[in-house]
Amino acid sequence: MATTPVTNIQALKQEQLQEYLHDSIDVPDDLQSVVTVTTLDKIYNWSRRSSVWPMLFGLACCAIEMIATAASRYDLSRFGMEVMRPSPRQADLMIVSGTVTKKMVPAIVRIYDQMAEPRYVLAMGACATGGGPFKEGYGVVSGIDKFLPVDVYVPGCPPTPEALIYGLLRLQEKLDRQSIAKVPWYDKDHERFVPVPVLGPDLFDPRQVELIREYTLGTDVAAASSSGDGSGGISVKPQPLTDEQKKRIAEVKARYVASHQPA
Repeated sequence: MATTPVTNIQALKQEQLQEYLHDSIDVPDDLQSVVTVTTLDKIYNWSRRSSVWPMLFGLACCAIEMIATAASRYDLSRFGMEVMRPSPRQADLMIVSGTVTKKMVPAIVRIYDQMAEPRYVLAMGACATGGGPFKEGYGVVSGIDKFLPVDVYVPGCPPTPEALIYGLLRLQEKLDRQSIAKVPWYDKDHERFVPVPVLGPDLFDPRQVELIREYTLGTDVAAASSSGDGSGGISVKPQPLTDEQKKRIAEVKARYVASHQPA
């Protein structure tokens, strides 16, 4: 089968997962009451799945459903997730609940960078998943997964508390199958920080600067402008204004101020 970007992503997702190998080990009947066979991964993941502390913040109407999930009728205490922390340094799970605007993305990424490993992201609702009904809006991001690695998607507009609980259970299943030997946060080459997007005329990811440069300037000009070898490459930096241009700007400004002076 030909390798495609989609199959590569699926392979990366499965790389840190393992099967329950200890389930194939038989214990004699006379030792069933005193011997339990398990693995370090099982104990490690059991302790983590039962103490996932979500980050306490919401973006839009999905946050109301998230609050209802933590109330007495649904009771997240059953899963050890009722302790919503006001500080990212004490949180394990970021629930992105609501519409993600371009103005809010830098703050969300900055909060995510402040969370300690292991950390997980749950996209709650159609807006956080793919933009929702505001997908074509000029100020809305088409999914938080454009900037953060999302572990679980919960569809709906807004999702019900039952849907959110189902998503949390799916997250627990993912935790159960992670191996302490393969998780990325123990890898010395793992880059834990996500660059904070830059909000200018539009929102862009600093990791895609070269791609944006090639798209806007062309491959040849982008390669010449990004070469720092001093070989006389093409300069695409803003040029300073000439004296004539400065004079015209000053005249226009003077006319504007004069026209708005009170009589």
